[in-house]
Amino acid sequence: MPSPTILVVDDDVSVRTIVAAMLEPAGYEPVLASSAEEAIAKINNGLEPRLILSDIVMTGMTGLRLLDQVRERHSEIPIVMVSGVSDVAVAIGTLRNGAYDYLLKPFERDQLLGTVLRALEYRALVEQNNVYRTHLEELVAARTEMLNSAIGDLERSYDITLEALGDALDLKDTETEGHSRRVTAYTIALARAMQLPPQEIRTMARGAFLHDVGKMAIPDAILLKPGRLTLDEQTTMREHCERGYQMLRKIPYLREAAEIVYSHQEHFNGSGYPRGLRGEEIPLGARIFAVADALDAITSDRPYRSATSFATARKEIRKNTGTQFDPRVVDVFLSMPDRVWEDLRAEIQGEAQKFNPFSLGAVKHLLPRKDGRAPKNGILKTMPETKKSAALDPDALQASVAKLPGWRVEQGVLTRTFSFPNFVEALAFVQSLGVEAEQKQHHPDLDIRYSKVKVALVTHDAGGITAKDIALAQTADNLATPLNGK
Repeated sequence: MPSPTILVVDDDVSVRTIVAAMLEPAGYEPVLASSAEEAIAKINNGLEPRLILSDIVMTGMTGLRLLDQVRERHSEIPIVMVSGVSDVAVAIGTLRNGAYDYLLKPFERDQLLGTVLRALEYRALVEQNNVYRTHLEELVAARTEMLNSAIGDLERSYDITLEALGDALDLKDTETEGHSRRVTAYTIALARAMQLPPQEIRTMARGAFLHDVGKMAIPDAILLKPGRLTLDEQTTMREHCERGYQMLRKIPYLREAAEIVYSHQEHFNGSGYPRGLRGEEIPLGARIFAVADALDAITSDRPYRSATSFATARKEIRKNTGTQFDPRVVDVFLSMPDRVWEDLRAEIQGEAQKFNPFSLGAVKHLLPRKDGRAPKNGILKTMPETKKSAALDPDALQASVAKLPGWRVEQGVLTRTFSFPNFVEALAFVQSLGVEAEQKQHHPDLDIRYSKVKVALVTHDAGGITAKDIALAQTADNLATPLNGK
C-alpha cells in the first residue's frame, strides 16, 4: 500500500525540512512547497495529497487564501493550518473557514503525528460515507431484494407445511381425497380470470386449501360416519368453520386466509353458516371458493351419489346464482370453458405429487389468454383458446443454440450461467428478465448465487425446448450486456 502523500506548505525552508523529517520515519511521503502558489500548481499538475499542512502567514498568497481555494476545488482534502501566532481568534477563524485542525508552532513530533493521523482517518471516513451515499439506492435495492427472497423462501417453507397438513386431512377423509388440491386449483383459476392481484390470489389459495382444516377437531365418529348425521352431529360438524378459523388466525401469515376458512360455508343470500353473512359481508375469497367447492362436489363421487359432468355442474351453479353464489363470480365461471376445469382435474389426478396448490403457475398454463380488450365491469367475458408451442426438432434446436454463445442444452433444458461484476448487477438482471418473462408468459428457472445467475429454459407443455425459449435466451443476452454480464 503506497505511503500517504502529505503536502507541506511553508515559506520557511527550515520548517519544511523539520516537518518532513518528522513525517518520513512515520511512513508518510511529504511533498514540499515554498508558497501557496507553488502548492496550487502542484495540485493542478496532478498531485493528489491525502492531507495539506500549511502555514498561515506567508509571502504572497496567505495560507487562508490557499485554504479557500482548496476547499472550493478539492473539498475532500483535509487541511491543517500551522501558525506561530498564539491567537485564539485566528485559530477559530481557520476552523470556521473549513480547516480540519490548527497547530501552534513550535510543536512536538507526537503532536504533529497525532494530528496527521486524525486528519487522515477523518478523510477515510468521509470517503466511506461518500461511497455509501453514492451506492445507497443500489444497496437498499439489493437488501430489499434479499429480504424479499428470504420472505419468499419462508413462504414456500410455510406452504410446504400447509400442503402436508392438507394432504393429511384428505387422507383422513378418504371419500374426499384430492378435494383440497382441486378446489384450490379451481379457486386460483377463477381468481385469475377475475384479474385479481397475485398476492390476493395466493391468500385465496391458502384459504381454499385449508378450508376444512377445522375438521381435524371433529370426532372421527362424526367425521367418518357412513350414514346420515343427527341434528346434534350436524351442529358439531358445522363447528369446523370456526375451529379452523381459531387454529389459523393466530398465525400472522395466515390471518387473511383464516377469514376465508371462517366464511367458506356462508351463502350469498345470508342462509349459510356459521354467522349468516350475506353479499359482500362475505370475503371475496370465500365467495369464489363457494363456486369452486360446488364445482368439485358435483363432479366428484360421493357415497350417496355418483359424479356428474361439468355441464351439469354449470347448470346447478347457474340455478343457485344470487342465493348460494355471488352473481359476479358465477358470471366469470360461466364465461370459462369446461376444458379449463377438465384439464385442471386431469393434471391433479395424474400428477398429484407434483402439483403445487399454492403456485399460480400451476394453473396458469391451463388458463386461456386474456382478451386484449378489458370489459367495462372488469370481468373477462371471452376466453380464447391458448395456442401451444411445439418443441424444436434436433436439427432446428442445434442450429438455434449455435447462434447463442454461452448457451448449451443440459438434460433437455437450455441453460447459461451469467457472471456479473457484483450482486447488485446480478439482481438487476434477474428483475429485468423476470419482467420480460412475465410479459411473454414464460416461467424460466433462475438460480442466483451472489454475482452469478443460472438461467434454465424449457417449455414443459411442449415436452422440450421451443422457439419461445430461444427468444427468451436472446432477450437474456441483450439484458445482460449493458449490466456487464458475461
